[in-house]
Amino acid sequence: MREIITRFAPSPTGYLHIGGLRTALFNYLYARAHQGKFFLRIEDTDLARNSLQAAEAIIEAFKWVGMDYDGDVVYQSKRFDLYQSYIQKLIKEDKAYYCYMTKEELDALRDEQKNRGETPRYDNRYRDFKGTPPSTIPPVVRIKAPLTGTIEFHDGIKGDIKINSKELDDFIIARSDGTPTYNFVVSIDDALMGITDVIRGDDHLSNTPKQIIVYNALGFKIPKFYHVPMILNPQGHKLSKRDGAMGVMDYKKAGYLPEAILNFLVRLGWSYGDQEIFSMQEMLAYFDPNALNSSPSSYNQEKFLWLNAHYIKKTSNDALQKLLEDFNCPNLTPPKRDVLYASLKDRTQTLKDFALSANEILTPPKIYEEKSLKKIEPQAYKILENFSNTLKNVSFDTQDNLNAHIHSFMDSNSLKAGKFMQPLRIALLGKSGGIGLPEAMFVIGKEEVIKRIQKFCNT
Repeated sequence: MREIITRFAPSPTGYLHIGGLRTALFNYLYARAHQGKFFLRIEDTDLARNSLQAAEAIIEAFKWVGMDYDGDVVYQSKRFDLYQSYIQKLIKEDKAYYCYMTKEELDALRDEQKNRGETPRYDNRYRDFKGTPPSTIPPVVRIKAPLTGTIEFHDGIKGDIKINSKELDDFIIARSDGTPTYNFVVSIDDALMGITDVIRGDDHLSNTPKQIIVYNALGFKIPKFYHVPMILNPQGHKLSKRDGAMGVMDYKKAGYLPEAILNFLVRLGWSYGDQEIFSMQEMLAYFDPNALNSSPSSYNQEKFLWLNAHYIKKTSNDALQKLLEDFNCPNLTPPKRDVLYASLKDRTQTLKDFALSANEILTPPKIYEEKSLKKIEPQAYKILENFSNTLKNVSFDTQDNLNAHIHSFMDSNSLKAGKFMQPLRIALLGKSGGIGLPEAMFVIGKEEVIKRIQKFCNT
């Protein structure tokens, strides 16, 4: 069995978004499932646009979702000397050459070609140039692309791809300032890192023929390619921030769990029967890049929230309490914590909402829901006062005790649930809806429950 070596190679010009994380996840799963290697490479050759913060956020995102990588992070910006040596090698072997065509000349050529109805392209005028080079023009370096035949490769998702060599010109591999170009450095890095399989977005499909030209020129082995269709919004358009195209760490701030994010992303473009819930162990057992869909996947926020709610429910209370610290959720000790968490696990979909709901219960209401106040009959206040007086002799040890007392009080006073429970809920929580009243009273505690009822009756 061949060794599988994959990589994820983002550019640090912006924060890692979920489309990038999905690509990383596919590469990670394929390598780890076959006991191969998975590398992280930061493609930071664009020195003007790079962001150190973005590079750090990429590494932070990997740590947060629990995806490890082999060896140290590779930074392209630290490998310029290496790339320059390969540029000189190709020039020496007459597989690349200096081109002295100015930008103005190239623009004029393209305009002429457009006017003739031709595809704009460099005309190879310096390909076999033997004259005296202009001394005032800093040259670029172009690779000698094949002039005849086809460039062919098999894509694991899109099938056999064939490009006529006439469609490609002698593209630039080093700019006039000496910095190497994307397709050149990617090919060198993938070859030297021993990458066997490249899983990436299909926006890179057009780069592949150029990279194959570089592979062939340098005598490198060509990896297998899988070009994954992009994630679209429900309307079939490119994802925007409104649709969910946030930085990965923004999802942490919004209260999503890493398990939910990875489970959500693995299903965008891949499936295993009708299964929706996947542990990391199951992803590793079942994932196969050859089963990736050839059509774009659709971002479904409702499904994402459903998955996140599922993983919140599965999280132990000890672990959940730790996670909620980032959202300013007060710490409670068992059994109050366990009763509160059990009640909220069925009602919230994110950690942020969980903490917000917990705080609403644990904080005395400052205002009361206007529409609910209007429905309360005048005699309800006297009934609540009587109820608060009975609580002084009631055990708050369990919510069962409280539930029994609430119903006993209603029975002895011939009260209907709607006439009593709703005013009690408003007094304790300030609004209609929410967790069960016995659970709320148990969590709030006897002294605070009595205080809240008396305050409400006196407003």
